[in-house]
Amino acid sequence: MIETLGRYKILSTIGQGAMGVVYKAVDPMIDRTVAIKTVNLSLNKDDQAEYEARFQQEIKAAGRLNHPNIVTIYDVGRNETMAYMAMEFLEGKELKDILATGERPAVASTVDWIAQVALGLGAAHENDIIHRDVKPSNIMIVRGGFAKITDFGIARMTASAVKTMTGLILGSPRYMSPEQVIGRTLDHRTDIFSLGVVLYETLTGVPPFDGDNVNAIMYATVNHAPPPPSAANADVPAMLDLIVAKALAKTLDERYQSMREFAQDLNEVKRQLASAAPGAKIIASQPPSQPKPVSLEALGIGRFQQKEPEAEVKPLKLAPKFDSFDATLKLAAMTNQTADFSDYISETQKRRAYKGEVPEPAKAKAKAPVAPADTNTALTADLGDDSEKSRLPIYISVGVVALLGLLAIGLSFTLILR
Repeated sequence: MIETLGRYKILSTIGQGAMGVVYKAVDPMIDRTVAIKTVNLSLNKDDQAEYEARFQQEIKAAGRLNHPNIVTIYDVGRNETMAYMAMEFLEGKELKDILATGERPAVASTVDWIAQVALGLGAAHENDIIHRDVKPSNIMIVRGGFAKITDFGIARMTASAVKTMTGLILGSPRYMSPEQVIGRTLDHRTDIFSLGVVLYETLTGVPPFDGDNVNAIMYATVNHAPPPPSAANADVPAMLDLIVAKALAKTLDERYQSMREFAQDLNEVKRQLASAAPGAKIIASQPPSQPKPVSLEALGIGRFQQKEPEAEVKPLKLAPKFDSFDATLKLAAMTNQTADFSDYISETQKRRAYKGEVPEPAKAKAKAPVAPADTNTALTADLGDDSEKSRLPIYISVGVVALLGLLAIGLSFTLILR
């Protein structure tokens, strides 16, 4: 392994391909880690002259690009045997390595990655730069699911994208567009077809066009229509089948006319996939746990509060003007027992309505002084047995009134307390 390349100090080898080696290096002037890709210059004089012209043109074009989904090129250089590009060092995996594990990425992740790459390629197309070599090994997935397209201009290093050199094809036949295979003039829509091939393979795990040799692959690219991705992956929605079919259209006019159109449709699928997973982006995905009960004493509530002495409840007294008869009437009316007390009510009303005087006895002595206390006694004696018998209902009525009065007082207290 070489120790230096230009001013860069080589740290390790990242990978090796047919055209050269990729190194991890450091720029000692600014202490920045970079990736350096080298390209072998052991070509004949004609090819080398053409390569030099195209290489310089593409490097200048790629150096003007500034997009988050395009790897940044810092520097270019050359020596007697190789040319090199110093570019942004990315910590992640190539999409090729992800697919090599045999596990298909989630449909939502695939759609997100390809949409990002489409935006990056769209920015390049707006600067009149065509990648021409879009494939999984030129797509890097870094931390956080961020996708970057790499190796701009490498496919333009030779006079033809399908020209062979020592038995190798410069470019990848499985990802070439039909117009690229048959040697027609290319525009930005060739990258749209190639990215559609990458999308198909990432969704299904198999390339849409394959064969036992290069000729068989090229023939399938030009003539065959692959089955929809949903036939191999049931998680692929119908709208995504339509997007893949449009990206892989053989006719240029039926294909997406720009990468922004391609990315727009992919982002719509991404939105629909997100809406089909309710709660996927909600922070409160689980209800809060039930806390253990804490007593008021533990919280200190009421620690400094003094309890006031309870006020003594004094018994209620009977009002001086309390009328037991009126209370009895109300109680009888409230309990629907007015008919049961009709005799008592009638008798009491008669007594209250009578305002006459009790007649004096016939044999009473005129001169005999009568004291107030003795008047009742004399009156009772003079009335005789008949008078006593006539007063007996009155005594009974008075007793009943007193009893009902007590009952009314008790019920009144009960109502007051309620």
